[in-house]
Amino acid sequence: MRMLAIVFAVLIIALQWPLWVGKGSWLRVWQLDQQLAEQRSKNDKLKARNDALAAEVRDLKSGTDAIEERARNELGMIRSDEVFMQVLAPQAASAANTRGGDTVPR
Repeated sequence: MRMLAIVFAVLIIALQWPLWVGKGSWLRVWQLDQQLAEQRSKNDKLKARNDALAAEVRDLKSGTDAIEERARNELGMIRSDEVFMQVLAPQAASAANTRGGDTVPR
């Protein structure tokens, strides 16, 4: 009887081995679940970025307002009848004065 119990215990362990350690084990399924969640998160971020880029392309194709805004912000372009004035923040202005560099005397 004792031998039969040992044989059954060995058989149960042999049957359980692939479930816990084998190729399709619970640990492997859990790891794949984690990887899937990470990949979905990355995909969502990339989809949001792609949607933003697609909206920008639509804006650029649809009219001149988006092109004009981009030219003004990124290239610093102004119209011929406009005057460009740059206002420095107080910290930036005081830093320029303390450098003693290209400043106009008062």
